[in-house]
Amino acid sequence: MLIRIGFEIELDSTAPVPMLLALSTHSETAGRMIGDDLVHVEPNVETHRYKDRFGNWITRLVAPSGRTRMFSDCVVEVDGLPDTDAPDAAQHAIQDLPDDVLQYLIPSRYCDSDNLTQEAWRLFASTPEGWGRAKAITAFVHQHVTFGYQFGRATKTASEVFREKTGVCRDFAHLAISLCRAMNIPARYASGYLGDIGVPYSGPGDFCAWFEVFLGGKWHTLDARYNVPRIGRVLMVRGADASDVAMITSFGGYQLRYFRVWTDEVDPTLSDTELTKMLTVRPDGEPLIFPSSARAA
Repeated sequence: MLIRIGFEIELDSTAPVPMLLALSTHSETAGRMIGDDLVHVEPNVETHRYKDRFGNWITRLVAPSGRTRMFSDCVVEVDGLPDTDAPDAAQHAIQDLPDDVLQYLIPSRYCDSDNLTQEAWRLFASTPEGWGRAKAITAFVHQHVTFGYQFGRATKTASEVFREKTGVCRDFAHLAISLCRAMNIPARYASGYLGDIGVPYSGPGDFCAWFEVFLGGKWHTLDARYNVPRIGRVLMVRGADASDVAMITSFGGYQLRYFRVWTDEVDPTLSDTELTKMLTVRPDGEPLIFPSSARAA
């Protein structure tokens, strides 16, 4: 399956603002890519990309005073298969977990699992260990939390989501991660592109958060917001929680003026030349010309 992914973001600032941008696909993203997923910037400013400890590509720049436009547009190839079910995935004893997985059992900035331990064991002690327990937690969060952009809050922790019963997709992920960790299931945060492919249209595009659990010797994708297998996820970032992978981390103030994300299935019979030509326009048909002077190292 071929999927066109991209975004346009416009910001205003009254003074130069150093920024870290988590807006590229993950370093482990496999498959063909037509175009590139670099962060292009207008006006032209120097950018630099580095890989963080989670394997995420982070773009550094200093946004100048005034209007800054950031954008990306490319086509990626994915397997086109829904999230996999793993009913035989067993839960590991803590002493048997790999060293690099242990960090995903520990409370983090937004996943305050230590504040949810009692509730987690009250709710899920009777569920089967492993995949059955992770699925039960996912289903509970899906039913327990009401989605709405008006419920989003930058400081909201998992225990607050549990009490308030509202949130955006990252809050669903944070609560599910925290409940899993409270039950000794390693869990980590993930985010990326997830369009309405194979499901009814649900509204304008956005980035989406989900989570992953370590069971049966590997990581598995789960999604508490939708609680159904989905097609066409394109991973951008992973971390202990959203504090590790903020879309924009700024060291100064700015105002968001425009925000748009697209994740659309593309005709797989198109040639690379035809796909490349398609990337010269926005999905709405308006020109989207990448400045030749934009650069990322």
